[in-house]
Amino acid sequence: MKNTGIWLDKDKALIVTIENEKETFQTISSNVEHHHIHGGSGTRLKGGPQDVVQDSKYLEREKQQLRQYFKDIATKIGDSSALVIFGPAGTNEKFSDELHKNYTLLSTKIKGIEKTDSMTDNQVKAWVRDFFQPN
Repeated sequence: MKNTGIWLDKDKALIVTIENEKETFQTISSNVEHHHIHGGSGTRLKGGPQDVVQDSKYLEREKQQLRQYFKDIATKIGDSSALVIFGPAGTNEKFSDELHKNYTLLSTKIKGIEKTDSMTDNQVKAWVRDFFQPN
């Protein structure tokens, strides 16, 4: 039985795999750009130059980058028997949705989706061990 825990946010995914009492740990970077949109040019004159911000371009690019990031994670966990996905913000839920849409076999192996705060590598390992601990 190969149990896998994935802590992820927009920057990186920490993957802990436990198989036959042996634990492996790997990190996947996301390469998702963080966009800091600055509107306006600082002029107060009516009719002065203005910056036009194309939000839809940024959002579409981020969506494509997230899709590639999720694909990278899915290829690493393809042979898992059970999955738990956890992390801050909504990235864990977006990953779960992506699995349900495009990786149905993997999505059936999800045992939990949890919200957690940021964690150190050792905290992530301990959290996954506790989650899969038989009662």
